[in-house]
Amino acid sequence: MSNYKVKFFGGAGEVGRSSIFLKDYEDNKRFLLDNGIKLNHTIEYPIGIPNVDVAILSHAHLDHSGFFPALYIDQNIPWFGTPPSFDLSFLLLKDSIKIEKKRGVEPKFHNRQLKSFTDKFIALDYHKTIPFGNYDITFYDAGHIPGSAITSIQKINGANKYKVVYTGDFKIQPQMMHTGAEIVESDILIIESTYASKEHPDREELIKNFIREIKETLDNKGNALVPAFAVGRSQELLMILHKNGLIESTYLDGMGKDAANIILKYPNYINNADLLRKAVDNVNMVNSVQDRKEALSKPSIILTTSGMLSGGPVLDYITKINKSSHIFLTGYQTEETNGRTLLESHYVTIKNKKITIPQKVSFYDFSAHAGRSDLFEYVKRSNPTFVICQHGDPINVEIFADELRGEGFDAFAPRLGESVEI
Repeated sequence: MSNYKVKFFGGAGEVGRSSIFLKDYEDNKRFLLDNGIKLNHTIEYPIGIPNVDVAILSHAHLDHSGFFPALYIDQNIPWFGTPPSFDLSFLLLKDSIKIEKKRGVEPKFHNRQLKSFTDKFIALDYHKTIPFGNYDITFYDAGHIPGSAITSIQKINGANKYKVVYTGDFKIQPQMMHTGAEIVESDILIIESTYASKEHPDREELIKNFIREIKETLDNKGNALVPAFAVGRSQELLMILHKNGLIESTYLDGMGKDAANIILKYPNYINNADLLRKAVDNVNMVNSVQDRKEALSKPSIILTTSGMLSGGPVLDYITKINKSSHIFLTGYQTEETNGRTLLESHYVTIKNKKITIPQKVSFYDFSAHAGRSDLFEYVKRSNPTFVICQHGDPINVEIFADELRGEGFDAFAPRLGESVEI
């Protein structure tokens, strides 16, 4: 007889809408690990909402948090997250309701569910343990964005005292804001697989080339347009620009401003908090149409949302920058997003109209995810009996699981809606 059931309502064989149901048959306890959305040209939601006893949020990005309030349409459960994840996810979720209404689309949840979401929050800091029935729940630093957590669910009573570890998104290698993910021993490991077939470039060399091309753009009287994720990437890039003497030429637009101020409330959750504070204090904040005109009127660096060009101020800038300008994509570009089509075909779609973009476009892999060798390192050092590979393209997760089986691990690569019995 199986001890655990793991079912994927999202995030299996895909990047986005992470939503993982975990059931312990012995105690009949049910956990939900994340409940996010998938941001393409349309929004995709988890394929269902299971009844659970508790939910856990790994971090604030909408592909993990974006459907969390929908749990409170007809449930009244507690959920655990770090304090930064609470504030940052609230920022993103509140904005998502506004965006849906502006698009004339009925939101999948409303402010009353968002209030329930805030009311049922239980804060859990790194290395602190909260008992939940026959389980100890502990968070560890995932090194992905501020507040991102690797979750340990340790069974402390019963016949099968398995330790389930869910990585969420993580990165072992250090970044400007993070020293790197902690590796946690496990019996059952549920691991992201986004870059299971790819290594990331050397970070120092990447930054060197990024700064060089930005300076060349400014020398050519262009704008360096840098779309970036509001939470994590924007602040990382701000720190890089400040460290390289470019902050006074930089304009920060979009939700990255609010996210930076939230992150600075939790200096213990990041590395180099003083550097981020100096960057925020010295960057040119864009708060009006006039500020945007100023940014475009001279050679400048425009750091703005959204990272995949799915909305936000970047869609205004991209049609107004001059021909000497240069667009720098700095993160993962999901299929069918403007970012992917810009990178591959040099056009974007705005208000259902395809617009050719003549400016130079470069991709800089500032990923906050683990690369291939780090994924294998995490599995080996975590030393699980069972590995479930998820949060990755279908081919990636299948090859990753197959390679892990070759290393002697019992590995699975489930698809959307499938269950794994352990």
